[in-house]
Amino acid sequence: MTKKRLSRGKFEKMSRLATDSGIINALAIDQRGSIVKMLKAGTERNGKVFDMELVYDFKRLVSQQLSAEASAMLIDEEMGFKGIEAKDPATGLIVSYEQTGYNVDTPGRLPKLIENQSAHMMVEKGADALKVLLYFNPNDSDDIQAVKKAFVQRYGTEAAAADIPIFLEIITYDDQIGGSKSREFAAAKPELVLRSIKEFTKPEYHVDVLKLEMPFNPDYVEGMTDAEVEPVYTEAEAKGYLHQMKELVTRPYIFLSAGVPTPVFQKELQLAAEADSGFSGVLSGRATWIEGIDVYLNKGEAGLINWLDTKGKQNVRDLATILEQGAKPWYTVYGGLDNIEVFDVQTVTD
Repeated sequence: MTKKRLSRGKFEKMSRLATDSGIINALAIDQRGSIVKMLKAGTERNGKVFDMELVYDFKRLVSQQLSAEASAMLIDEEMGFKGIEAKDPATGLIVSYEQTGYNVDTPGRLPKLIENQSAHMMVEKGADALKVLLYFNPNDSDDIQAVKKAFVQRYGTEAAAADIPIFLEIITYDDQIGGSKSREFAAAKPELVLRSIKEFTKPEYHVDVLKLEMPFNPDYVEGMTDAEVEPVYTEAEAKGYLHQMKELVTRPYIFLSAGVPTPVFQKELQLAAEADSGFSGVLSGRATWIEGIDVYLNKGEAGLINWLDTKGKQNVRDLATILEQGAKPWYTVYGGLDNIEVFDVQTVTD
């Protein structure tokens, strides 16, 4: 296998983001619009008044109590600034670089970067990696796809100049098929995910880690959940899609939890391990801490701390156990550490 050339800054930061075994067991608390909605809904249920301090402090407490259990934390600077300050110093820091949401009046769910951030600025503030979420539909028009491909290339080259790794989170969609929970979309999802991987694993995007969905909807995998729907795929077919991911990627990839319940996410990861999918870890968000929302609103800070110290930490540890048994070190896709050639680059500072 040809040696993989990786800049020293990227190599050292990638090592910081992973466990000693090279597995990425990262926790995501960068949700913005969605977490505001969850806390607003919770305050309404409990007859309380919503305040943005609830968001800031929830993120702070999750980071404060759980960051030491994870190899890295994904946090946004906009609403998660307290969480960044509270993070365990030994835990790697991934910072969100995209604006949350998209303009529903503009076709294509086009992405935008946060206007008062830059890759170099985030390095100076202590970031070990950047992350951008991209909504992608390989069936969209060439014009829409061209905008998104150029966007990712700019993101990748900017980060390369700052010598910092980037994560690209890909969420597939197809507005012509139906909602993301529909049977029609479930049938189309494997192809959408696999075609998206095939595109953004290309070297011209300079992506260091792909953050990917499962290539199926777990509710439609025969016997996987309690959902009362007619299955779309057998377990063997789901494993086949997972194995195809390994055959497509040319760089490390990890799974996102996509908001599914913790037990379902754990089943998905076990299936990925059995399928020899080659994944290198997770970036788990709501699956780890979502139950803490109601605890926080009902029992306050002390109640949330207690929940995080017990159930929250157990959720992270359970994932760690699954990952150590089934995930591959991030450098496996490159042929191992001995096949990586580390070189020095001079970043642009003037």
